[in-house]
Amino acid sequence: MDRLGLITALSFSFLTSHAVAESVSHGTAAHVEIHSINTLTLSDTQFLKGSPDGAPTVTTGELRLAKNSGRLPVVVLQHGSGGMAPNIEMWSREFNAIGISTFALDGFTGRGLTQVNTNQALLGRLNFVLDIYRALDVLAKHPRVDSERIALMGFSRGGQGTLYASLKRFHKMWNRSGIEFAAYVPFYPDCATTFVSDTDVADRPIRIFGGTPDDYNPIALCKSFVERLKAAGRDVELTEYPNAPHAFDNPLGPVPPAVIAGGQSVRHCVIREEPLGLLIDASTKEPFTYKDPCVETDPHVGLRRRRYRGGQDIHNRFFQNDIQAVTLSGHCRRGDRIDNVCFWHKADMAKHSAMSAFGGKADIQLNGCDVRL
Repeated sequence: MDRLGLITALSFSFLTSHAVAESVSHGTAAHVEIHSINTLTLSDTQFLKGSPDGAPTVTTGELRLAKNSGRLPVVVLQHGSGGMAPNIEMWSREFNAIGISTFALDGFTGRGLTQVNTNQALLGRLNFVLDIYRALDVLAKHPRVDSERIALMGFSRGGQGTLYASLKRFHKMWNRSGIEFAAYVPFYPDCATTFVSDTDVADRPIRIFGGTPDDYNPIALCKSFVERLKAAGRDVELTEYPNAPHAFDNPLGPVPPAVIAGGQSVRHCVIREEPLGLLIDASTKEPFTYKDPCVETDPHVGLRRRRYRGGQDIHNRFFQNDIQAVTLSGHCRRGDRIDNVCFWHKADMAKHSAMSAFGGKADIQLNGCDVRL
C-alpha cells in the first residue's frame, strides 16, 4: 500500500471509529462494579419456614452507575431461567442512558448453573427472592445509591422472584437490609403458586407485564392473582400485550417465536402452600415436583417486533417526586395504537410507552408519537 492509500485508510478508520464510539456511548455506564452477594441455596420448604440451614452461597451482581452525580436511583434486574440473557444488557443500557443505575443479579454462576429451562428442579423456586433481599444489603450501604429509590424488575423466573419478593411475610423472614423497594415490576412471571398470606404485600406499586400468547407463563394465572390483590386494596396493575410471546423484550430473541426444546413449564399446574411451608400440587394433594403430570414441556419464546419503551416510564412513575397514575393521550403517527399504548416498529429502536402503568407530568414526543403524561 502506498503512502496515499495508507493515509486514506487511516482517515476512514478514524471516522468510522468515531461514529461507532458515538453510537455505543448511548447507555454506557460511567462506572461498573462487580459485587459479591452472600446468600444461601435453599429448598422451597426451607425458605418458607425461614430456615437458615441452606448451603452458604456467593453470587454476584453487576452495578452500573449512571453518568450523574450524587446518590442515584437504581433498578435491580433479576434474570430468568436462561440466565443473563441479552435483555439484561438492553435494559441496563436503557436505564443508564436516562440517569438510572442498574444492579444486575447473576443467580446462577455462583451455584454452578448456566440455565434451568430444561430442569427447573436444579434450583428451588424461591431462591431468587432471597438473592434479591441480599442485594439490598449491598445497595443499602453504597454511597452512590439513593436507598429510597430502588425498584425491582425481573423476567420469567426472575419475574416470579420479583412478584413474590413483595410479600410482607417474606420481607419479615428474610430482608435484613432495613430498606425496601420503591416498586416491583415483574415481566411475564410465573403466577401459578398461591402462598399463605400472599395478598399481604408491600405498600408499593406492583406492575406486571405479559403477553396473551405466552405459553411458558400464561398471563391468565397472573390475572387471577391481580384480582385477589385488588380485592385486598393493593396498588397493582397488569398490562397485557396481544401479540407478545414469552421473553418478548429479548433483542436477540427468535422471530417468529421458537420452541425451547425440553423447557419445563407449570402453565397447567395449580400450586399451593398447604399447609404452611409446603408447596403441593393442588390436583394430587401431594408435594409439588417437576415430575408431576401438570408439568409440560416445549414452550415458545421470541422477540416481539414492536417492542416498548420502558426505562423513561419507570423513571417517571417511580423516581419522580410527584408520582401519580396517568393515561396516554395524543396520537401516533408511526406504528400502531392499542389500548392507550403507543407502539413503534423495531427499526425505530424504541419500546412502547405503557403510560397506564407509569408516568409523571410532562409533554414529550417519542419517535413520532405525541404523548401527554
